[in-house]
Amino acid sequence: MNIIKTDIEGVFIIEPRIFHDDRGYFFESYSKRVFDKEIREVSFVQDNESKSQYGVIRGLHYQKWPFAQSKLVRVIKGAVLDVAVDIRKGSPTYGKYVSCELTAENKRQFFIPRGFAHGFSVLSDEAVFQYKCDNFYHPESEGAIAWDDPDLAIDWRIPADKIILSPKDANHPSFAELESPFDINIPLY
Repeated sequence: MNIIKTDIEGVFIIEPRIFHDDRGYFFESYSKRVFDKEIREVSFVQDNESKSQYGVIRGLHYQKWPFAQSKLVRVIKGAVLDVAVDIRKGSPTYGKYVSCELTAENKRQFFIPRGFAHGFSVLSDEAVFQYKCDNFYHPESEGAIAWDDPDLAIDWRIPADKIILSPKDANHPSFAELESPFDINIPLY
């Protein structure tokens, strides 16, 4: 696996080593040994999958303590633009984001640690999105930021008239209104 550091500490792109032959392909999508050594020790406890059509934007979501989650995400069908926003108070990259195009073809994965808001937009006709979480989902601990916040200025690569949102994602508070539960001085795991 090729582990790529991003412009924000703790967020990584993982490129698997793919073996092709006349039968198709094989790759190791996750290895705890490699992950623990190259990124950090994580114990994933829940896997999730979603299917969405072109134009869907999901996010920007996070979970508050004590249910904060790190995520390892990938696409098994289609293409998405995946986004991680640093919401750790005191961080030199607070309010900055990194994005990565994940596709069924490139088989890249994106690791988003605790202390980040996460979202994605669907760039293909349809996308099947999978992610591993290191904590269980807890509805009462949900937090979110407006996907279209002008301070964040995320280019989701979807024309405005094609964007599809859930009613919930259409009404999140702005980044300026965020009372982040995360602090750069508090360990995130």
